[in-house]
Amino acid sequence: MAKKRAKNSKPYQVFVSHATADKWLATMLCEKIEATGATTFRDDRDIDGGDDIPETIRVEIKRSRELVVLLTPESAGRAWVLVEVGAAWGWSKSTRITPIMCHVDVDPIPAMIKSKKAIKINECPTFLAELNIRVRHHHGKR
Repeated sequence: MAKKRAKNSKPYQVFVSHATADKWLATMLCEKIEATGATTFRDDRDIDGGDDIPETIRVEIKRSRELVVLLTPESAGRAWVLVEVGAAWGWSKSTRITPIMCHVDVDPIPAMIKSKKAIKINECPTFLAELNIRVRHHHGKR
């Protein structure tokens, strides 16, 4: 008997935008996201030597269903974080953007996504449960 084909065989990818100084926190966040069945893209881990950094980031943001922006005192206002958020906001109306705040207030959220519900780092379990539902729905598992 043939296996039932998944609703969408393309992986459910989440792009994790963060400052280099927040690498450990981003790594932990990626592990939690991957536990839901999603894949993650993180530039410090997934771009190889010699790769075109801006082009790879552009391609991976377009490939991603969601962008999580880790907002910390280190990342708020950083040029690359703002570029990544702007790219996700501008390129695809279907890309879900979720700011996750760690030791920052609402003020540093880029203006283009201030209307998005931000998640405090201690509320991540709720975000991950919601993500798990989206990933399962994407793969046709009810």
